[in-house]
Amino acid sequence: MPDSVQPQLLHLVIGGELTDLEHVTFKDLDQVDIVGVFPNYASALAAWKAKAQQTVDNAQMRYFVVHLHRLLDPGQDTKPGH
Repeated sequence: MPDSVQPQLLHLVIGGELTDLEHVTFKDLDQVDIVGVFPNYASALAAWKAKAQQTVDNAQMRYFVVHLHRLLDPGQDTKPGH
């Protein structure tokens, strides 16, 4: 890979209504909102924030950023918290 090309650190943003606030168990998997796949943490965080703000009135609704790059390549070196 050329030095000028940044590696893709793919992130998935998903959300949905949870059965309770103690666990990450979606009430209805058919209703899980797949927001999208993003090339970096910053863009995924922006999408997460926008969706979370849209659903602020529903206490059971939660959105998550999934670090796909860590699942695809668990040995990949990344910055802490990203």
